Amino acid sequence: MRAVVFAYQEIGFVCLEALLEAGVEVACLFTHDDDPDEEIWFRTPAAAARRQGIPVYTPENIREEKWVTIVRNFQPDVIFSFYYRKMIPTSILDIPHIGAFNLHGSLLPQYRGRCPVNWVIIAGEDRTGVTLHYMVEKPDAGDIVAQKEVAIDFDDDVLSVYRKLVRAADELMRDILPKIKNGTFTRTAQTGPSSYFGGRKPEDGLIDWNQDAIAIYNLTRAVTHPYPGAFTYLNGKKLFIWKAHPVSGPSVEAPAGSIISEDPFIVKTASGALQLISVQIEGESEINAGRLASSHILKNIILGGHP
Repeated sequence: MRAVVFAYQEIGFVCLEALLEAGVEVACLFTHDDDPDEEIWFRTPAAAARRQGIPVYTPENIREEKWVTIVRNFQPDVIFSFYYRKMIPTSILDIPHIGAFNLHGSLLPQYRGRCPVNWVIIAGEDRTGVTLHYMVEKPDAGDIVAQKEVAIDFDDDVLSVYRKLVRAADELMRDILPKIKNGTFTRTAQTGPSSYFGGRKPEDGLIDWNQDAIAIYNLTRAVTHPYPGAFTYLNGKKLFIWKAHPVSGPSVEAPAGSIISEDPFIVKTASGALQLISVQIEGESEINAGRLASSHILKNIILGGHP
């Protein structure tokens, strides 16, 4: 079986490795150049491909006819997409005779679209997973070929959930590849309630202290490292909250966002309180939140707003 692969990030790496170990002939890899503004914590499929002598392409516009021609000339039996960040046109999806498959980081049809691992944590879900599905023109809407579920624990953050998804993706691909090779896999139409979410920007991490402590906690753990982070403002400076936890704070009459304890650093929310554990003033080093009291005036301070 010959495949053309579109892949990036850690899931792209492990899924490409699964293909190679299963004896799939990978004709070429389409991927992305690393973004210098992004935390590159993951192994890249480009490195794995180059070690195997597989051609690697990083087109800015995959819709250009020359890329369609390159894929067609490889005569792939199948196309796989593993966390590739661009929409692949139907002119490419229609080339392989077995099909074109995408691995999506949620249990479809829920959380279609961008950034599913962030959105499921923000929503406070207790499970998610990975889905291998046919690629069609509409994003994440094609028939399901395989799914694997993972649990989200209350103490998980975005990176720990992502690592669970990496393991699930690896296991799913190793299970399904023999069936794709011999044509015994099944396909199931997506049915039931669905949801779609768009991409996220760094400014979406702004904390609204008028939410309850659990909702704010979910935001902080959903966008912590390696993502841009949840943030608020302290004395006009942006304060990133990299780690926090909801607590039973003292009963005090104070507006949401009020600092009600300095060490431990506890902030009142609309309902409950949030203990800040690891924080960072923009332009400074990340520190334990309890150390802020030694360098910043915190009495009678209300977090939030803008500089």
